[in-house]
Amino acid sequence: MRRFFILTLLLFKTALFLPVTAQEATDSIAEDTISPDSILAFSDSIATDTLQCDSITPKTIQQRIHELLDTDFFRKTQVGIMVYDLTADSLVFAHNERQLLRPASTMKILTAITALDYLEGSYRYATSLKYNDGDITVAGGMDPRFNTDDMNAFVEAIEKLKIDTIYGELKEDRTFKDDKLLGEGWCWDDKNPVLTPLPWNRKDNFIEELRKRLDDTHTIILPKDSIPLDSLGNRIAVASSDIKPATLVTRHHTLDQILGKMMKDSDNLYAETMLYQIAHRHGGRKASAKHAFSVMKQLIKKIGLNPSDYRLADGSGLSLYNYQTAELQTLLLRYAYRDSNIYSHLYSSLPIAGVDGTLKERMKRTKGRNNVHAKTGTLAGISSLAGYLTTDSGNTLCFSIINQGIRRSAPAKAFQDKVCSLLCEY
Repeated sequence: MRRFFILTLLLFKTALFLPVTAQEATDSIAEDTISPDSILAFSDSIATDTLQCDSITPKTIQQRIHELLDTDFFRKTQVGIMVYDLTADSLVFAHNERQLLRPASTMKILTAITALDYLEGSYRYATSLKYNDGDITVAGGMDPRFNTDDMNAFVEAIEKLKIDTIYGELKEDRTFKDDKLLGEGWCWDDKNPVLTPLPWNRKDNFIEELRKRLDDTHTIILPKDSIPLDSLGNRIAVASSDIKPATLVTRHHTLDQILGKMMKDSDNLYAETMLYQIAHRHGGRKASAKHAFSVMKQLIKKIGLNPSDYRLADGSGLSLYNYQTAELQTLLLRYAYRDSNIYSHLYSSLPIAGVDGTLKERMKRTKGRNNVHAKTGTLAGISSLAGYLTTDSGNTLCFSIINQGIRRSAPAKAFQDKVCSLLCEY
């Protein structure tokens, strides 16, 4: 009996001091961030912390992002990344941050910040209806939000003249910008917006629509040489000749109204109209995109970079001639953050992960949901993401990730989402 007790005691002590084997776990990725055909196995690419001497040695955020980069996907494609801690005012991570890459729609970040810096948030788009000696002229301000209510206001202003027949012309003042209707480097087979100073329903048919609506009100516009003659062969006085020259009505939309759709929905027409607002303020009548690029280059110089290092071709990112870097975008976001007059407008315009805009279906089951506010970019061979997020420690970060040379966007978006999730835990 005594031998049995001693044997049992020895077996218990042996079991007590056997080494414990830590089970290897993998980070899970939300289903909405990686499509079934994704070629990146992120759960295998991130090793878990190992258990050594009953203590955990956590890996740094830099190590974890580098592990994501250590795959065949990034040996075949390009990526530029930069992450900056705005609260601590320090660099968090950088990889190929000065590699020139096509930004796609994250080009809109430069357009938006330049507009907010140069035009300011109180700026308003304007389209005016003018009357002079029988002629009715619409002065275009390249407002993409000019809508049915605005058109009705124009018709009502003409009706208030109380003239059934107007002897004159229905004219367009198209001097707000140059005559180019397409941006530089746009692909011929894309659904490109028309860069008219008088857009109506995204087309260049404003005057046709106004004339149609005036016809519906039985307002007749006839040429001046059709004014009736008296018995002596002189043109008789007509009511439209007695009206003094005046601006009948001006319709406005705010910069924020344009900015919201431009950023949330990545609307290319809205971005190009914002580019030309900058151009018109700088260059005046018949302004070209080059006038806007001049202002953009001044901003790039202001944030400490050399404007000649980059290529600017449009305001939306549609052009394949644009070349930027992750560093440029990150420093622009830092500049905006430091100016509350810019940041308040910009931040509220950005898509929110898992909530709205072009990020509505991304990062739904991660800490990025309702946290990451960022602009997306997608073109053939390109995927990009740039914006802001808040870490678990309460710090605000800005970041830019530009993937290029990709055959499908799903793996690049999965990588971007995973990086954001890691940064949220930082």
